[in-house]
Amino acid sequence: MNQARTFSLPALLCAAMLLTGCAGVKVGSISPADYLAQRRGDVLTTGKLSTSAQEVLRVIGSDAELCGKNGPACRQALAESPGLDDEQRLSALSEVWLQVALAADKGGNTAEPLSSTAATTAIEAWLETARHAYAYLFFTTRKPRDRAFEDRQTQVRDYYNYAVQQAITGLYRTYQRSGPSEQARPQQPEVPQVGGWHIGSDVTALRLPVNAALPDELIPAASLTFSGLRNTYRRDGFGAELVAAASKRTYEEPTAPALTPDSSLSDAGNKRPPPPPYRETPFPALTALLLFDGHTLDEILHTRSVRIAAYDPYRTATVQLAGQEVPLAANFTSGYGLWLARSDFALQALRSLLGSADGLTQPRIYLMQPYDPDRRTIVMLHGLASSPEAWINVANEVLGDETLRRHYQVWQVYYPTNAPLPLNNLAIRQALEQTLAHFDPTGKAAASNHITLIGHSMGGVLSRLMVSSSEDRLWEALLDNYPMQGAQQQRIEAKLSPYLRFEPLPQVSDAIFIAAPHRGTPFANNRVSRWVANLITLPVTMLGQLSDISRELIRIAPGKQENGPLRIPNSIDNLSDRDPFVRLSSGLPMNPRVRFHSIIGNDTPGLAQALSSDGIVPYESAHLDGAASELVIASPHSVQENPLAILEIRRILREQLGAQAAPAR
Repeated sequence: MNQARTFSLPALLCAAMLLTGCAGVKVGSISPADYLAQRRGDVLTTGKLSTSAQEVLRVIGSDAELCGKNGPACRQALAESPGLDDEQRLSALSEVWLQVALAADKGGNTAEPLSSTAATTAIEAWLETARHAYAYLFFTTRKPRDRAFEDRQTQVRDYYNYAVQQAITGLYRTYQRSGPSEQARPQQPEVPQVGGWHIGSDVTALRLPVNAALPDELIPAASLTFSGLRNTYRRDGFGAELVAAASKRTYEEPTAPALTPDSSLSDAGNKRPPPPPYRETPFPALTALLLFDGHTLDEILHTRSVRIAAYDPYRTATVQLAGQEVPLAANFTSGYGLWLARSDFALQALRSLLGSADGLTQPRIYLMQPYDPDRRTIVMLHGLASSPEAWINVANEVLGDETLRRHYQVWQVYYPTNAPLPLNNLAIRQALEQTLAHFDPTGKAAASNHITLIGHSMGGVLSRLMVSSSEDRLWEALLDNYPMQGAQQQRIEAKLSPYLRFEPLPQVSDAIFIAAPHRGTPFANNRVSRWVANLITLPVTMLGQLSDISRELIRIAPGKQENGPLRIPNSIDNLSDRDPFVRLSSGLPMNPRVRFHSIIGNDTPGLAQALSSDGIVPYESAHLDGAASELVIASPHSVQENPLAILEIRRILREQLGAQAAPAR
């Protein structure tokens, strides 16, 4: 009896184990990196379905492998299974459709024409991905705010954004291949239809350059990387971040007439007038959405009608979707970076300095975003032998500040740095006035008032001239050296008065002078500078007009030739601390209503500040009495790119808005 009992106990235990099976749960551990990959990895980041999608597939008795082998049956099971709630169903369907789209699109490269089966399949799959993500986000019981801390919602939002990006760029390539007319951009371009989908468009909230032709391409901002830019500024949110890229012919106009007082007028003989000096950005940023027709979940899942809605992210920060306020995604750096990368400014600036035929001969005003009448204007002027590339990080970092981006727009002046200061002073004034008159004829918009000038080096000298009054000082100085009267004086005065008589631009309220040689620099007198100055050539048309004046002045005062023939000064001549124009203009009175600031480099450690220099410009030349603030930074001449200088510019601009800021230094 006891033996039977002894035998029966192990037997009973074995029987119990056989009935229940071997232990089904084992404990293991994973690293933090594996944990995050498991939680957040998905078909976009790893090429495999996410843990969440795989869980849903297992619920319906499937798995990733089975779903890959028989996609239609898998998607049907997901759509019809009663064991899933709407969030599980829709998020899984969005990711499964995304997997289909990626496979059909070969990783996002829809190089085949739309008529091909693969391209059509890809675009339809992108639309289905976006449809199910859209339904998950806005037509389930819980709202986006209720899932704000859930990884799955972030993943599904990314599926929507990426699918919208791929669908719209694919559709646009198809539209371009279909041969749209070369005429100006239509208000509502016709969108090609795909399969059984009816696709409409709404671009009423999009602000593209006036009378611009259709862009050559729509480029996903996420596909662009830039060397030379410190940061890429974005706004997380809903929608595809795109850049509308213009063709090169639309932003590289033919060589224009040279700088003259009447450069705004057409030439004699009914020749074609010069092109306008302003150019709105040829690479505007935009954010696009796919909006599916319907007001209920069932309508969204069964509609075959979708609308492409495009927005200017500078003007639109949120959109109303299904009764909810949703942040709009944006990329504020991509268009600016693409413009700099494709414009080839460095080579053109050198050609302009040396007077090449294909160099710049008159200023251009580049708007960094489509004109906005409600934003105050920052006008940036680069220095000698430079271009808008001088402001690579300054403009990007200024508009990377959300507060500044909401209140300011940036215009960059690109001008021929071989021309003498008086000519550039006049020509840039004319270009700015023409630009303001074109965009704001009444002069009432915020963009036309309280303008801030920011000038580096020679651009700082020009900025100061634009807020100064010449009175009669320059003209009287000329008369002291070249006495004249009667008809001769009237004739010369008529020609030179536009260059020697000017008043402050009334639209300017603030100025920031950066490493500006207001009183010239001895650096312009050294052997290398003189050698470079001798290489500088002025355009033929400019030489023609000024040579006439020069010869007449020689006849008036031939004794002035004791030190050699009278030569038309170029930009390097004007930057010398011995130059008569610079010495006279440095004492001209500034508009007392203009609040100005100085940022100065110091590349001479160990010297007293009063004796210091940035290697090019001495402190005593860059310093101006009466500045609202002055900041000296340990830096060589290109101090505008120094992070401390950019922070100071941000502080000043914020202070101008009346925001809380650090006290002036």
